[in-house]
Amino acid sequence: MTAEWTNVARADDFPPGSCRTLDIDGVAIAVFNVDGHHHAIRDQCTHEAELLSGGKLLGDRIVCPAHGAQFSLLTGEALSPPAYEPVAIFLVRVKNGMVQVKKNSSRNAS
Repeated sequence: MTAEWTNVARADDFPPGSCRTLDIDGVAIAVFNVDGHHHAIRDQCTHEAELLSGGKLLGDRIVCPAHGAQFSLLTGEALSPPAYEPVAIFLVRVKNGMVQVKKNSSRNAS
């Protein structure tokens, strides 16, 4: 059985530098548009469970708004303290003009 894709937003309505959030089966996911490339991570800092979607986007990094931990949107890797554990990342695609996230595709940095 293959995993299903969930619509996030129309690509035309999702400009670079923006973020969209969604819930897939009880998991909060943040999807970011970084210069036309879409990246999806679990919307929860591994330091103190703050929402990352409210943080500042620095290139392909997101900064946790609570304590400043930085995470790679490409790998989920924790790049600065106080976070040391990675966040889960999800597969993203654009199909027929729609940005989509693949259900059950989360993985952590290795």
